[in-house]
Amino acid sequence: MKQAIRLVTSLILLASLVLGLSGLGFAQAVVRVGATPVPHAEILEHVVPILEKQGIKLEIVEFNDYVLPNLAVHEGELEANFFQHIPYLENFNRDHRINLVSIAGVHVEPFGLYSNTLNNVEDLKLGATIAIPNDATNGGRALLLLQQAGLIKLDPKAGNAPTVFDITENKLNLRIVELEAAQLPRSLSDVTAACINGNYAIAAGLNPIKDALVIEGKDSPYVNVLAVDAKNANNANLLKLAEALNSEAIRQFILETYDGSVVPAF
Repeated sequence: MKQAIRLVTSLILLASLVLGLSGLGFAQAVVRVGATPVPHAEILEHVVPILEKQGIKLEIVEFNDYVLPNLAVHEGELEANFFQHIPYLENFNRDHRINLVSIAGVHVEPFGLYSNTLNNVEDLKLGATIAIPNDATNGGRALLLLQQAGLIKLDPKAGNAPTVFDITENKLNLRIVELEAAQLPRSLSDVTAACINGNYAIAAGLNPIKDALVIEGKDSPYVNVLAVDAKNANNANLLKLAEALNSEAIRQFILETYDGSVVPAF
């Protein structure tokens, strides 16, 4: 009888141990984050071990456009994304009637004007073709950069969101063409110059600090952020991700890896 009791007790203890171990396995939270490859996904890769120590598995889903990552978060396919700045996020929310919010500012990627044929912006000739992003926010950012370089003048009433229709002076009669942001590095063989987002420039082997004819100043308002659906803004695991992205380890990784072409914003 005692042997039978001991056997039952042992089986109960074994079952409890198995369930406990299983519980540990299933307790690990999974956070899925959409990101463009460089530098966002690279930065997130260095966040993975930080979150693992906190029982969170970070899954990185790479995108090569600026639309799908936001829609995926809105539809619940992803918990967060990391690829965009606040002006783009606000414009996307307005256009698509969704409500994503930033829970961490991470870095700035200086926006630049690049060329395969010119070494100086003063070398631009009459009728040169310049490509800019075709989304409203980054297109406006590109036009402001061209104005900064003295190539065009914009209507001040347009503020931080000008369009080609707000150009009031274009002495070189520059031909401005609008292309999808991801295609701009490849367009350099077909145009005189192109205004390219930092992440796409870096991915194409361009260094904004060394290769750009013109580059945004250090006071750029275009900080890249970790974005989530507003209803998840206080989610504990997402806040841990935000904290990890703003950690000293990530600051040092950015500074040591990107040679000034990506600048920490925290």
